[in-house]
Amino acid sequence: MLISTSELNSQLNDLDIIIADTRSFKEYSEGHVPGAVHLDLFAFHWIDTTKEGIENFNKQTQNLLSFLGVTPEKKVIFYDSVSGMLAARGVWMLMYFSHQNVSMLDGGISKWKNENLPLENKPNGFKPSKFAGKINPDIITGFEHIRDNLDNLKILDARSIGEYDGSTVRAAQSGHIPNSINIDWNQNLSDDGTFKNDSELLQMYDIPKDTEIVTYCQGAYRAANSFLVLKKLGFTNVKVYLGSWGEWGNRLDLPIEK
Repeated sequence: MLISTSELNSQLNDLDIIIADTRSFKEYSEGHVPGAVHLDLFAFHWIDTTKEGIENFNKQTQNLLSFLGVTPEKKVIFYDSVSGMLAARGVWMLMYFSHQNVSMLDGGISKWKNENLPLENKPNGFKPSKFAGKINPDIITGFEHIRDNLDNLKILDARSIGEYDGSTVRAAQSGHIPNSINIDWNQNLSDDGTFKNDSELLQMYDIPKDTEIVTYCQGAYRAANSFLVLKKLGFTNVKVYLGSWGEWGNRLDLPIEK
């Protein structure tokens, strides 16, 4: 799920590659990886995990990936400023649709620039496809599954400590999902913006590998980053709570802790 800067640099002329820059358009226009298209994933927040909500999310994501031009033979690489949450969200979305040939640029554009690799300023156009994919229900979850299994899940809150303890308010209610533990997603990263090595990460995520783990944050971007880290470490049963606190904290019928 990770590609190094040198690997990507050696594949820039591959016709079966799609490189997606998930930063803001301003950042993209100031210099991007040659051939990269701009895809602002932050525009696609989704905080409804009712059955109908998930169906709508599936349709919207299929449309988005069709717009990006994904086909079964394409290798898709997302990048961010660092090994960030937007690129991670892109990787998770493609894994959700069972597209295995997807990775994130480890260290993002920051590492790319630090190594003086080539940049371009001209925008690149999309070559849309008719993307279908096959939904993988094993890596997504909604509020009902969590509510009904609070005592059986390991719930991982990837937000800041302020959001977790309730001092930072970003919904109708503040606090966290009962029984959740807080590991801020920023702790996944080294100083150079790449993921920490496996031994450092395993010390942080000291959980049996076969435990059912749910990651969440505010809108399932930071949670996608922690999801990738756990998958990289070999955890077998990890789900992203798509609605995250944007849904849970705004539903007054759901329990919270502070």
